[in-house]
Amino acid sequence: MESLKILKVKIYQPHAHYRIPFTYQRRHTYPLPPYSTVIGFLCNVLGIRNYKDTGEPCEDRNCTSCDYHKLKQIKISICGYFESKTTEYIWFRNLNRDSHISRFGYVENRCLDGQVEHPGGQSPVFIDILNDVHLWIYIYHSDGDFLEKLKKSIENPSGRIYPLHLGRAEDWIVIDKLKIIPIDDSKMPIYGNYRKFFWIPKEYSNGGILGLIYRLPTFYSKLGNGHRRFEYREVYLSEGEFDGTIKAYIDKEEDELPIFF
Repeated sequence: MESLKILKVKIYQPHAHYRIPFTYQRRHTYPLPPYSTVIGFLCNVLGIRNYKDTGEPCEDRNCTSCDYHKLKQIKISICGYFESKTTEYIWFRNLNRDSHISRFGYVENRCLDGQVEHPGGQSPVFIDILNDVHLWIYIYHSDGDFLEKLKKSIENPSGRIYPLHLGRAEDWIVIDKLKIIPIDDSKMPIYGNYRKFFWIPKEYSNGGILGLIYRLPTFYSKLGNGHRRFEYREVYLSEGEFDGTIKAYIDKEEDELPIFF
């Protein structure tokens, strides 16, 4: 039986918030980072960046050699769990001129009820936080040399743009395991309760997946008017209970953990 070479990244985070878009006064979190968050992490360690009001990092559509276009060919599997969830109550400050005037009356004033405050307006925000997060991220690429480069870039992120994080900038990570492993190049029926969350692409389903369907962002093609235009994939959010009706690749080192690229 032939085997595939894949990069396994096991990550621990003391705290994390993977924001669900369009949640504001209470900011909800996914239980797992979406694909775009992991892709952003990989861009960070590779030193790939996108400047404001510019197109893609490499706009040569025929390019096959740069790190950016190689990265666009990866396949990702994400699963994990967290120990608990808490909600933080914080203040967000709006430095817009009108927000300052609505709070203090006029631009030059910073006193309210006899107390000097920071400029701008403020509003209370609730943020859902995951605690003690454990993630399994699997990455496949047909170019084994590029996988090796990804591994070395995570081990020694000398070209990184920001500190290594997943989610918010303050959601730093600890690498528990980082290695290239072989897996059998055939999918096996999945049974049992793995007690983890999984993102499962919709094409895996034949009626055997229990879970909500999400449209998760992946890559964005360019910046237009200061906004990112993302590509999306439809996936199930599974709680890890399977009855054998779907098949997946298997990581035998992790108690037969299924992998859904």
